[in-house]
Amino acid sequence: MRKLFSLSLMTLVSASMFAGGYRVSIQGQKQLAMGHTGVAVVNSAEVAFFNPAGMSFLDKKFNLSVGANALFAKTRFQNSTYNWQAGTDNLGTPFSVYATYKLKDWVSVGLAVYTPYGSAVEWDKGWQGAHLVNSIDLQAIFVQPTVSFKIGDVFSVGGGPIYANGSVTFNRNVTTNPLLGDTNVNLEAKGITAWGYNVGFMFKPMKEITLGFDYRSEITMEARGGSANYQRNNIANLNPAFTDGTFDADLPLPAEITAGISFKPNDKWLFAFDFNHTKWSVYKALDITIRNQNSTPVFSENLRNYKNSNTYRLGAQYKASNKFTVRGGWYFDESPVQDGYFAPETPRNDSNGYTGGLTYQVNDKLGIDVSFLYLHFDQTDNSYDYYDDPTTTSGYTSFGGTYKSSVFSPGIGITYGF
Repeated sequence: MRKLFSLSLMTLVSASMFAGGYRVSIQGQKQLAMGHTGVAVVNSAEVAFFNPAGMSFLDKKFNLSVGANALFAKTRFQNSTYNWQAGTDNLGTPFSVYATYKLKDWVSVGLAVYTPYGSAVEWDKGWQGAHLVNSIDLQAIFVQPTVSFKIGDVFSVGGGPIYANGSVTFNRNVTTNPLLGDTNVNLEAKGITAWGYNVGFMFKPMKEITLGFDYRSEITMEARGGSANYQRNNIANLNPAFTDGTFDADLPLPAEITAGISFKPNDKWLFAFDFNHTKWSVYKALDITIRNQNSTPVFSENLRNYKNSNTYRLGAQYKASNKFTVRGGWYFDESPVQDGYFAPETPRNDSNGYTGGLTYQVNDKLGIDVSFLYLHFDQTDNSYDYYDDPTTTSGYTSFGGTYKSSVFSPGIGITYGF
């Protein structure tokens, strides 16, 4: 029982940290098109997410940005030694809504609603890694009210609380033992809520240059009383360990620090650079308490030992005319996964993101934004070395091979202000 759930529940944490098995940054159409830079950029109400301090520097009294993306994620797995092949093709639909209002020249308020984690992974039925994961379906919405204060014309601070609400469903086979066949467990938790906060500042040392800093706190998603339900064959029915029950688990989402600079040499050009540091090392292990009618509560852990990682982002914007503004960008995202901990529910490695987009300004108040992201993950040969089969006492076994992954995401949105 202990071994069964220690491997199963670790997937809930991983799924909470990644969208569709990947951590994909899609929190605004304009800023996504610029390589997802934004901590030192004041373009629209999207700044409420990237750096709430920037709301005070928006020109208009009221600003609204609404957008959505289609996220197409693809992963291919191969183990040439055993001639194993499998794949997963999935669709996600992240969205965002940002609104800001200038109460006075020196103070603005805003609201950000966005989906930083929300997609699905479903591997081919009966694939060789089914004892680690069959499928994941994750949904999460973050709500962030913010306030920003401007000090003079060169400095501002801002921040506010973050409320997270989500649910997750996860399915895996219980063992590689052929006698138990495709006996699997389905884990589901709904109404998972948590709180965090976001603070930032902006500084304009000169007209052409803006500096920005933003900190997003760690958020711990506490799953309590989630359901654990089994689909069993006749042999599994004889084992009381495979009895429906409940589980508790704490799911950490790491803190992030982002710093950046933007440079606007004239009215047509804007350049930006962001550096993001994510404190993934907080994710050392998953602690789980399992309860069912046939046993006393069991406490277990699963080592993950993630490492802190960085993301480097570059973006540019060019105002071609009063009607059209075009954008482009690139970023490099380091993977926090260490060798030997590469699990197929989060098949990601170091990646390069290529972005672009444009705005069509309908009139002084309304603009239509489009964007795209192509995310290419480096091919990797790696394994997960800590699978502990609940039906044996042989210790850890490994599962690994070659993973190839990519994401394509087009998006559309509107900006409105007066």
